[in-house]
Parts: sequence; structure tokens; C-alpha cells
Amino acid sequence: MTPKINQPRLIWKEIPGLEPSKFEENHPLLRGSGFACVSMPEKKRVPATVEFTPTAAQLLKHPLAVVALVPNDVALFAAGALAGASAKTVTAPLDRIKLIMQTHGLRAGQESAKKTIGFLEAVISVGKESGIKGYWKGNLAQVIRILPYSAVQLFAYESYKKLFRGEDGELSVIGRLAAGASAGMTSTFVTYPLDVLRLRMAVDPGHQTMTNVVVSMLKEEGLGSFYRGLLPSLISIAPYVAVNFCVFDLVKKSLPERYKNKTEASLVTAFVAATVATVTCYPLDTIRRQMQMRGTPYNTVLDAFSGIIARDGVAGLYRGFVPNALKTLPNSSIRLTTFDAMKRLIAASEKEFQRILEENRNEHKLGSS
Repeated sequence: MTPKINQPRLIWKEIPGLEPSKFEENHPLLRGSGFACVSMPEKKRVPATVEFTPTAAQLLKHPLAVVALVPNDVALFAAGALAGASAKTVTAPLDRIKLIMQTHGLRAGQESAKKTIGFLEAVISVGKESGIKGYWKGNLAQVIRILPYSAVQLFAYESYKKLFRGEDGELSVIGRLAAGASAGMTSTFVTYPLDVLRLRMAVDPGHQTMTNVVVSMLKEEGLGSFYRGLLPSLISIAPYVAVNFCVFDLVKKSLPERYKNKTEASLVTAFVAATVATVTCYPLDTIRRQMQMRGTPYNTVLDAFSGIIARDGVAGLYRGFVPNALKTLPNSSIRLTTFDAMKRLIAASEKEFQRILEENRNEHKLGSS
């Protein structure tokens, strides 16, 4: 008789050479030498990941679900990198004008009659010297730099937030500032050589390609030139990222619930946070830019600070602030819009993937019954 599913079975096997005990000899049911056990047949377990995973045909029919195959952290890192690269490319002309204005006094020479350059004058000058392409000169290095920069900064910020959380699991204002500052310094240190390379290509008309700049810097200035101005960069980026992240988080957290998920609210919040951080930390950015220049007379942050004020006054510390401020809003809005769109895409792909899994699971149940 074939046992039914889940019916217990008694298994008896003779064991040759095994002598029965006196108890077994006197018991009618236990005569003989052997071994007996009761077993329950095990149900066949179907691995969900193998049985219910969407097939290639289903993925072709629903391509959105393909995104869900990418690990969530990797997808978010890629979204942040793509958002940063898009924002940098669109605002590259304003960024180059800012760099020209920041470094004009040093490039013009100590005794130059014209030590400053205006915004419109810088725009016209770039157009005359290099044409339309000149406004995006050095942008490739900037895009290459922003991809790892965004990924490293995002990963570091999330890691540092866990590190600085209190015993109650909450992140204080000081913890947010510390996490932002640490993330900013980590990402800056990793990608700093690319930032120096981008600056040289943007303001030095003598170099044409990235390779030429690298070779020239190595031959004439040595490997250390790629890290010149690192200290003021770390000093300037730490408070900037700390203030930017902290203000954004706190303002967003204080918004009414119905506004927190709206793009307009996030856009205004990002603009306010970036403006506060820029006004506070811009002088240090000017100092580090002038220390990165070839032939700079400044060796320390204090030396550069006093030298810029002696040359151009306090206003010299904020040279290029207008184009930098003008690019803050479009930069933040493009980055935020792109990142939010990517996050919605990731969320939609996960829902689509789960829907296909559920359909496959239901079909399997119907087939089994």
C-alpha cells in the first residue's frame, strides 16, 4: 500500500547478528533482532528565489522590474551620482565664471592695474577666448570627480550618522554636524586630485587636455601639486557640508507632514540650506582656490587670508559669490529633481518586481492544488 501524503510510516529492518534481550524474547511484538522507527515524510520546500523569480520573458515584458535586481544601496548611490553629474553639467558655465573671478587677481599679477574682473566681463572674456565650448572647459574632470564624490559622501554620511547616534538611537544637532563634516572631509580627500585638475583646466588657457595637465603638473610641480591646498579645502568643506546637511534635515523635519514629500518643499529647503552654508563658508573656498593655483605666493591659510584682504579687501574673500549664488538654486533643484525621480523609479521597480513574484507564487499554488 502506498502511504498517503503526510501519513506516518513504520520502518522495520532486520539486523543480522544482533542477539535479542530477555525482554524482547518474552514480548510477542518484539521477537527478532532489528531496528524500528516512525518517520514523517518531509514536505517538498520550493525555494522562492528560484521558483518565483521573474523569468527573462517577464522582465522583457515589464522592463521596469529589472531595476529591482540592482541592490538598493547601489541603486541609491548611482542615483545620487547621476543627480550630481547632471546638476554640475547644467551649471558648468556659471561655475567656470566663478573660478575665473576668484583667481583673476592672482593670475593678473601683483602689479596689474586691473586686479578685479566683473561678472559680465568674465562671461564675455570666456566667450571670446574659447567660444561656447569654453564655458564647459574642465567639466569632464568635474563630472568624473562628482561621480565618486557623491557616492563616497553618501555612503560616508550614512555610516557616520550611525556612528554619532546617541544611546536612544536619535541623532542630535551636534551629531548631524559631526556626521556631515566627517562625510565632507572623507569625500574631499578621496577626490581632491580631480578637483585640482578641474581647476587648472578651467582657468589655465595654456593646457588643452586632461592628459596634458596631468603630465605638466607631474613634470613641473611634482606629485604634491595634486594635494596643494588640501588643508583649507578640508577646513572649508567640513563646515559647509555640516551646515548644509544639518539645516536641510532640521528644516525638512520641522515641515508639516503634508509638505514633507512635495518636491516644491524640498526645493525651497535645499535652497535655504545651501544659501546659509555658502554665505558662511565661501571665504574659505576662495582661499583654497588661490592656494591651488600654480605659482601661488600663499603657503598657509592665514597667509592667504591676510594676503587676499591686503590685496582686494574683505570683498576679495567673496569674489565670484554672485555666479556661485546664481548656480545654487538651479544646481540644488536639478540635483533634487533628478534624485527624487530616480528614487521614485527605484520604488516603482520594487513594487513591479514584488507584483510579478506574487503572480508567480499564486500560479504555483494553483498548479500544486
